[in-house]
Amino acid sequence: MAMNSTDPITFLRAIYDCAVDAADPAKNVANALPAPPPKGRVLVICAGKAAASMARAVELAWSDVDFTGIALCPYNHAVACERIEVIEAAHPVPDGRGEEAARRILAEAKKLTGDDMLLFCVSGGGSSLLALPVEVVSLAQKAAVNKALLHSGAPISAMNAVRKRLSAIKGGRLAVAAWPAPTVTLAISDVPGDDPGTIASGPTVPEHLGRDEVEAILERYGVDLSPSVRAAMQEPPRPDHPAFAATRTDIIARPAEMISAVEKAASEAGHRVISLGADVEGESRDVAREQAALVRQLRQKGERALILSGGETTVTVRPDEACGRGGRNTEFALALALELDGMADVWAMAADTDGIDGAETIAGCTVSPDTLARARAVGLDPAAMLAGHDSASLFRAIGDVLEPGPTRTNVNDVRVIWVG
Repeated sequence: MAMNSTDPITFLRAIYDCAVDAADPAKNVANALPAPPPKGRVLVICAGKAAASMARAVELAWSDVDFTGIALCPYNHAVACERIEVIEAAHPVPDGRGEEAARRILAEAKKLTGDDMLLFCVSGGGSSLLALPVEVVSLAQKAAVNKALLHSGAPISAMNAVRKRLSAIKGGRLAVAAWPAPTVTLAISDVPGDDPGTIASGPTVPEHLGRDEVEAILERYGVDLSPSVRAAMQEPPRPDHPAFAATRTDIIARPAEMISAVEKAASEAGHRVISLGADVEGESRDVAREQAALVRQLRQKGERALILSGGETTVTVRPDEACGRGGRNTEFALALALELDGMADVWAMAADTDGIDGAETIAGCTVSPDTLARARAVGLDPAAMLAGHDSASLFRAIGDVLEPGPTRTNVNDVRVIWVG
């Protein structure tokens, strides 16, 4: 396995493959499936970046079970299924296909009886895909709110708290629609802390935040809603709704498990690993600055190590700022390269396990001691490109992007710095 490679870039790409493999739905879904109902049928609904691969895993494990289903995934994330209909829609800004699919899903859930079961397989990305606004809000208005949230620098938990107030299906509403049928949710977590209510905005999970707390989120991150949209915000069902007495949620893949798998493989390959955990949050540039400081400490001591972290950083784009092509991982990587300023024998990788960094077609990128020099050699200004949030363009220009295509799973980001 390339995990034993002495070539830094080959090694870092092997770490990425190890991270993705740890969250493979084919390994995680079958063992978590519930017993089907003795008399009724099962409605299988899958939503998120792993939706189609989770749907196929259900089909393979439940060859003798009576079920029908719909899997809603981003464009280019489909997997061929035989009994579950696969629908592709836009992510991260929703489109009409997602809205229509969400409407169908809600209608199918309402047909269930107490003898039936809703099996909901969910993963990151489901919030944007299940784009069914409350009645008085248009999809265009919902998309504008989504874009504002993505540029605000708010963590995913805060963004989804707002999304729930404008959705007819999220924030526990799907479980309420299915009731009195029991709901079993199998979730692949892509959020720090593995909060089921944050994963895809929790369509089968009750809400705990109140309206005042959501208003505080909007104010803190400067998200300006129009008066009509603000007036349309609706409180999701609370935990005391009887539907939630008949729900169960199992998280079948977690960022922490991915980080542990990578740490184990790297340690077995002879590397000393310093793990910063699976829940690192903060502005991408700030996190890069903090990790660069740790690199300098190791170099001052003459120590070699592998600095490993997961979680989800953020990128804040102010209204007056230019915004090129980039995501949180390439922004982290370029900020790190500038902080290290060509430091010898240090390589790094930052990538999203879903294969897509934000709205880009790349998962992330790698950093080498000569990254800045090569960028300047082709006429690029790394500092200016970081300021303009154009990091992906820089790494693509020098051939250092990591572009595996959709992995059809998602347990957040993996960042590795090899101090050699």
